Amino acid sequence: MPELPEVETTRRGIAPHLVGQRVSRVIVRDRRLRWPIPEDLDVRLSGQKIVAVERRAKYLLIQAEVGTLISHLGMSGNLRLVDAGLPPLKHEHVDIELESGLALRYTDPRRFGAMLWSLDPLNHELLARLGPEPLTDVFDGLRLFELSRSRAMAVKPFIMDNAIVVGVGNIYATEALFAAGIDPRRAAGSVSKARYIKLAIEIKRILAAAIERGGTTLRDFIGGDGQPGYFQQELFAYGRGEQPCKVCGTTLRDVKLGQRASAYCPKCQK
Repeated sequence: MPELPEVETTRRGIAPHLVGQRVSRVIVRDRRLRWPIPEDLDVRLSGQKIVAVERRAKYLLIQAEVGTLISHLGMSGNLRLVDAGLPPLKHEHVDIELESGLALRYTDPRRFGAMLWSLDPLNHELLARLGPEPLTDVFDGLRLFELSRSRAMAVKPFIMDNAIVVGVGNIYATEALFAAGIDPRRAAGSVSKARYIKLAIEIKRILAAAIERGGTTLRDFIGGDGQPGYFQQELFAYGRGEQPCKVCGTTLRDVKLGQRASAYCPKCQK
């Protein structure tokens, strides 16, 4: 699933080509996503100028003069720019054609993504109760420490909870816990304030580094410019179970937490 860095990479790739452009028409070939694409999306969006392309958690917010298109890439979706009129391939469900001659094309083989319309996107039911963005000053180790008190759940699913902080998905939670030296199985309430401060710093560092490198290419992710991400080459723990630790050489172990596989080093992480 595309995580925050992949979504931010997409946003950065498509925004320069969308902002200031007017939508000429919207072509919807298949409305059957996680939630049906609104029947009147073409009427609402056509003729409007795109004024901003923002991100909230893993949602892209394509802001028009009146209203906002909320897009989620789901498990396997992507948004990329193509020439308007380019014949679609299988699973290419939506084209937002621009007066520039380009089209923003949405592809989603599994159809777990979303394209919804809202006049008040930040108060939409999907976004209203989300926690803070991890790369802002609102998120820090003190927040993690205070919210974790008396929490018996493992620390990894705790930091993946979107009510605690958004966008720390499986890949980056695994990597941040490794960098902070924290065993992902440890009870969230047993982690000290000092260690949470370190963990928050590592979450910010790793997410920022992944964004700068274009995200992590796992299976079929590509950015808005059609290029893959390269952060996968720098992974220390995610997907490396039963391989030697890059730091100490100990064999990494695999464990399931919250139905997600999680590799960790029994020597480096306590």
